[in-house]
Amino acid sequence: MTHIPPPAEELRLLDAELWQLDARRAQLLARRAWLVASLQSVRPVRPALPPAAPRPEASAPRVQNVLLLLGGMLLTVAAIAFTLVSWGHLGIAGRALVLGTVTLAVLAAPVPLLRRGLRSTAESVAGLGLALTVLDAYALHEAALPGTDGTGYAAIAAAVLAALWTAYGRGLGALRLPVPAGLVAAQLPLVLWAVAAGPDPYGVATAMLVTAGLDAVLAFGVAAGAVRVTVTAGAYGLGGWGVLTAGWLSWTATGPSAAARAAALLAFAAVIALVAAARLPERAVATGTAVAGGLLLVAAGGGPLRVLLSAGWVVPVHLAFGVALLAAVRAHRLAEPVRQGLLRASAAVQALALLWAVPLVAVTLAGPPGWAEDPWSGGTVDARAAVTVHTPWPPYAGQALLVLVTVAGVLAVLAVRHETWRPRARTGALLLTWAAWLALPAVLELPYVAGLLLVAGVTVAAAFLPTPWLALATSLHCAFLSLATQSATLTVLSALTVLGATASRRPRLAPVAAPAALGYATALACATGAAAGWQPSHTALLVLCVPVVAALAAGRLGASPATLPVEAAGTAAAVLALGLAVTDPPMLATVLAACGVIAAGTAARPERRRAGYPAAALFLLATWVRLAAWEVTTPEAYTLPVAVCALLVGAWRRHRDPLTASWTAYGPGLAAALLPSLTAAWSDPEWTRPLLLGAAALLVTLLGARHRLRAPLVLGGSVLVLDALHELAPYLVQAADALPRWVPPALAGVLLLAVGATYERRIRDVRHVREVLGRMS
Repeated sequence: MTHIPPPAEELRLLDAELWQLDARRAQLLARRAWLVASLQSVRPVRPALPPAAPRPEASAPRVQNVLLLLGGMLLTVAAIAFTLVSWGHLGIAGRALVLGTVTLAVLAAPVPLLRRGLRSTAESVAGLGLALTVLDAYALHEAALPGTDGTGYAAIAAAVLAALWTAYGRGLGALRLPVPAGLVAAQLPLVLWAVAAGPDPYGVATAMLVTAGLDAVLAFGVAAGAVRVTVTAGAYGLGGWGVLTAGWLSWTATGPSAAARAAALLAFAAVIALVAAARLPERAVATGTAVAGGLLLVAAGGGPLRVLLSAGWVVPVHLAFGVALLAAVRAHRLAEPVRQGLLRASAAVQALALLWAVPLVAVTLAGPPGWAEDPWSGGTVDARAAVTVHTPWPPYAGQALLVLVTVAGVLAVLAVRHETWRPRARTGALLLTWAAWLALPAVLELPYVAGLLLVAGVTVAAAFLPTPWLALATSLHCAFLSLATQSATLTVLSALTVLGATASRRPRLAPVAAPAALGYATALACATGAAAGWQPSHTALLVLCVPVVAALAAGRLGASPATLPVEAAGTAAAVLALGLAVTDPPMLATVLAACGVIAAGTAARPERRRAGYPAAALFLLATWVRLAAWEVTTPEAYTLPVAVCALLVGAWRRHRDPLTASWTAYGPGLAAALLPSLTAAWSDPEWTRPLLLGAAALLVTLLGARHRLRAPLVLGGSVLVLDALHELAPYLVQAADALPRWVPPALAGVLLLAVGATYERRIRDVRHVREVLGRMS
């Protein structure tokens, strides 16, 4: 049984317990404050960081090198000033003592500097010593050998200094400057000796090339570094100058001896380049060097023969040597970069030769179209005169033809032997052979007929090649070439028409051959009409035979790729026929009608239903042109045929689709029938046209109301009202003149009162009319 104390006792117990809790909370808070204070006193205080020091902009070694370089330069300048200015103030003994002492001291100074590890300082002092040796050589010439030749002395001094500097650098070993400096000095002795020997450019070029060859040998004998860079630069630099000099000597040579000497120099440079290319490790650099070597061989071979032959044979001779380089392709002992370089050099020579032969091809192809300006005016011409209508004949045409044949032969051989290059080489050989055959009659100055027959043979042969466009280009050239005489034009165009029709039987050639045959047939029709003396409008009837044939052929071709080109050719012929007949309205009407028949026949094919629209337009134009030719000025003669056709089409369409709106079905036809007549009726003083127009408009309105058609009702009613107003207008004017002036305002007021009185009923009637019209179709 649970004991429950009385209320006073229970309150006392609660107060005692709350007091204990407060005392415990105060104790815990005090302990917490002490712990926090203890932790704050133990935590170390971080000192403030000092500001970061600025970074140096240059490293210590770099500053050291700059200072050493500046110091060496200043000492060198001082030495030069002393040698040039203060030299004369000293005697011979003093001069020798000063120069010898200073030079030896400076050259010896790098030894202790290297022992102390001051390599950069030693390099600077050694550079100063090398400069002092140059000044010593100059001072020696000015003091002891003033009468000797300066160039010869410079050659000897350069050789001596090159040897001394190289030995000095080899002796010290740790220095990088003396040996490259010695190699730089070694580039001069041979060239200076050649200059000192006399004004012989052949000797100077030989010295340059020999020095370049020695540099190349040395470059492959040393490891990579400053020495190899120096001799490589010397090889390319002196070699380039030597090649340029030898090339200039070969170009300006006037005799066999001079040309042979220049060729020997070029051949020597080529050998150096090819040997270097065989040993160069970089593939791209080696191939480029081999290309240069191959071009130098071509120049060396063609130079002497250029002097012996005429100017026209310069390019063919160099082309022959360029083709000879292809023998390297089969020389498997040669390094691959060398073989590739010689192959590219040969290709470059052949490309340049073809560029030289471009004028011959351009004149051959671009000359015959000039006959189109004045056809059948050639008279008796040869094949060359047939292609030079307005263009001059290029020089050296025979040699250019030889170039085309040679390169074509090379490409043919390449196409046979190399599978990778076969497609491109075959195409190139085919194009060059084609150009050569076209140019052959003009180059040989064959008779006109013989040249034309040769070109026609090329056309026939090209028709069976895998490229139909080549055959088309050849046939165009033959067609233009035949414009020189009438008989040739008719014969060639007939043959080309037959050839195109025959070739179009092959599906692969049909897209090109079929429209080409139609085009030549069109040209033949025009030429036939001109030869017969017909008027252009009568020739148009003959030209119309081509669109007929095109439409029939397109119907038989179906979905063939040649269908669209054939239709395009037929359309072009039809447009030409219209252009020929435009000056003769009766004949133009006939041609338009014939074109409409052709278009209507085309529209009979399911996939060409849309051709019915141009057929209808052509028939309409034919009718209008015929009426204009008859001098018919009545507008209904022009509009009623159109209106009847449009209404029949609208009725047919509404029959097929009853949901078609009356504005779409009958609106165009009714507008064409009524509106032009309404315009004419307003200016017609007679009563016949307004009466007939009103009757027709009334009939249309009644039919619209009977069948509940909006377009006939609105158009017929509007025209009827306007026509009636036109007829009543004179009487209204007379009545207005007879009435007093107060009558019109009075009538207007009465009308407004009447309308206002019956406004609601009129609104209801208007809504009723709108609803009726809305329910109509």
